[in-house]
Amino acid sequence: MGTPAAEFHVDVELVVALLRDQHPDLAELPLRVVASGWDNVVVRAGDALAVRLPRRAAAATLVEHEQRWLPTIAALVGDAAPVPEPVRTGRPALGYPWAWSIVPWLPGRPAGEQAQGVRVARDLAAVVTRLHVPAPADAPANPVRAVPLATRSEAVTTRLATDDVPRAVELATLWRTAAGAPTHVGPPVWVHGDLHPFNLLVEPTPLGDRRLSAVVDFGDLTAGDPAVDLATRWLTLDDAGGRTFASLVDADPATWTRARGWAVSIASALAVTDDDAFRTVAARAIDAVLDG
Repeated sequence: MGTPAAEFHVDVELVVALLRDQHPDLAELPLRVVASGWDNVVVRAGDALAVRLPRRAAAATLVEHEQRWLPTIAALVGDAAPVPEPVRTGRPALGYPWAWSIVPWLPGRPAGEQAQGVRVARDLAAVVTRLHVPAPADAPANPVRAVPLATRSEAVTTRLATDDVPRAVELATLWRTAAGAPTHVGPPVWVHGDLHPFNLLVEPTPLGDRRLSAVVDFGDLTAGDPAVDLATRWLTLDDAGGRTFASLVDADPATWTRARGWAVSIASALAVTDDDAFRTVAARAIDAVLDG
């Protein structure tokens, strides 16, 4: 499964024009494209800022969610980890059809480059503990994340039927168990919704380990079952980190069973992409969730 085609071409020239139109004091900053992902293009602006622009219509609503809700999320998470709370926003103009954001440039490297250890596990536990509190009734809806696992069975089993997902037979057994676990009870809580390691940044510490330096890409932010975020135990962490994370997060056995199911769902989605780094993380997570 390849990256969806861009529905609008975003380049430095467009960003310069938008900045001159709406934020002229930033228009002379040096700009360079640093990422063009599934949903958004990220253009670094000088040393301290980045411009984040949707590249397809499906992402435009997600950016609006971030603009509306990231100040709330930043206040919840506090100093556990920085989040890309917009410092300025942009409106459709000059033929570009969607809202866009200017956010802080956050330091670090993607956590997916290697499995992360105990320090990152502690930081992640602090993030989810602060984040997973009851959300307001008007929190953004998301039809594919933080929902009952059984509603994702068709998509997951379709992926597991391909030749792209390693250990698919074992994963299918685990998935059936997880999808049959008791559903989330209690109020819907805030969840990131896509807490895989390429949405986490880490940086080295003076002690030679790594710490969590930022949590990014809140496009899937929603309210519901916290188990979807707890899947990061297997997606992001090594064995020691996973045990530490589990010891610090207050979740009952049914929630952890669903979290394993979410790890199957997300890892299988990464496995069927055309991105080598995603597939490497998928294989590592699949071994962790089956053997750990």
